[in-house]
Amino acid sequence: MSASRYVLAIDQGTTSTRSILFDDSATPVVSAQKEFPQYYPQPGWVEQDPEDIWRDALDTARQVLAQSGVDAGQVAGIGIANQRETVVLWDRASGEPVYKAIVWQDRRTASLCANLKAAGHEAAVRAKTGLLLDPYFSATKLAWILDNVEGVRDRAEKGELAFGTVDCFLLWRLTGGKFHATDVTNAGRTLLYDIRAQRWDEELCALFNVPMALLPQVHDNSYIYGMTDPELLGASIPVAGMAGDQQAALFGQACFEPNMAKSTYGTGCFMLLNTGDQALESEHRLLTTPAYRLNGQMTYALEGSIFIAGAAIKWLRDGIGVITHARETNDMATQVSDSHGVYMVPAFVGLGAPHWDPDARGAIFGLTLGTTQAHLARAALEAVGYQTLDLIDAMVADGSKTPATLRVDGGMTANDWLCQFLADLLQTVVERPRHLETTALGVAFHAGLATGVWPDLAALARTWQPRDSFAPRMDGEHRAQLIAGWQEALAKTLSAK
Repeated sequence: MSASRYVLAIDQGTTSTRSILFDDSATPVVSAQKEFPQYYPQPGWVEQDPEDIWRDALDTARQVLAQSGVDAGQVAGIGIANQRETVVLWDRASGEPVYKAIVWQDRRTASLCANLKAAGHEAAVRAKTGLLLDPYFSATKLAWILDNVEGVRDRAEKGELAFGTVDCFLLWRLTGGKFHATDVTNAGRTLLYDIRAQRWDEELCALFNVPMALLPQVHDNSYIYGMTDPELLGASIPVAGMAGDQQAALFGQACFEPNMAKSTYGTGCFMLLNTGDQALESEHRLLTTPAYRLNGQMTYALEGSIFIAGAAIKWLRDGIGVITHARETNDMATQVSDSHGVYMVPAFVGLGAPHWDPDARGAIFGLTLGTTQAHLARAALEAVGYQTLDLIDAMVADGSKTPATLRVDGGMTANDWLCQFLADLLQTVVERPRHLETTALGVAFHAGLATGVWPDLAALARTWQPRDSFAPRMDGEHRAQLIAGWQEALAKTLSAK
């Protein structure tokens, strides 16, 4: 390990962008974060301004360098983690987006997905991509822009435009438009990439009517993608690691062995189970996805995606004013002995795995005149646990074992009550790491591997330490009653179409 070397991680999330500077012991030195606006032009539509994303990525990166006193020349590499599936389409000459970014939560292409499914395409799509025909993924969003923004398809077919997920767009901007590339984990979420053959697929591109000239090159996660424009950060720094946020968190949690699992609780909740070099096919509508690729060797994962976790807490705060700060939910959950029979099914943008119901909408059941703000807050937290249990049950039904431990991360896991509820409901030990921002750490690891800050996976694994461990302690009968109530509420939501 080289002395006094640093890695800068840019973690571009759904509602905020942060930059964190890590030293060579994988300890965060300084971080900076900015929230940015979301746009909801129609029900079910979610958009962002790519210029906001770029501005905040650059600003936070500059902040951490300034606040740390670390010279840009001491930064061995930059890693980029990003909200996956979010689509950006921009002009190759000017770098200007042709439309706002369409966010992974956006459901405007639900009817297109339904039509493709009805036409019998899902099995073939799934065989190549490991994914389902759902508006969550990138291809139908990209097709929507091509077909609904005037002149864009013609410009795309002439080779004038470039497509990318957010990592790809940031790489383009950081390198002054010199590099148009992404990594396998982001390519593998587009519905256009064959995850077994490991290449863009002509038949898939034809199915979604996407010109292949739009697509970026695809590389390993630990790879020198390009050098930054020296005027941006004060030196030319290698962009040396990229990964979709959830795969980055799996890597940051040092889940390098098969059957190791992590669950990240941010805007949504995403559980990944390492399956080694086997791309397992799920019979219970989980996703098969690249976990990471190093030196050309792919490691795969099973993934369960929950669309709404922390976003439900944000809705309690911003939507109906039940809370002032998200951190209040820990105390509110402990103020009451139970949820008073209240269940929240947070299907605000449909339901993800294992249900995949884009038409479901959020619902709260069991309200009485005795229901208080504390009960609503507790029900929102409990919903995170119930949805996680649904994912574990699906993985076990697919033939995997319940993980001996579940490594958790993300902002919500600062909540002790939630971590204990997860342990009780899942009947497994929940481990919370010393540093919760494992998404940023994961791409720091990737960038550090590519630039020699760390020599190998064993060195990375030695840096991982649990801060807290939560063991199951709930009475079995009470647990069964809670789960039965959730299943009843879920059934009512799924049928309310």
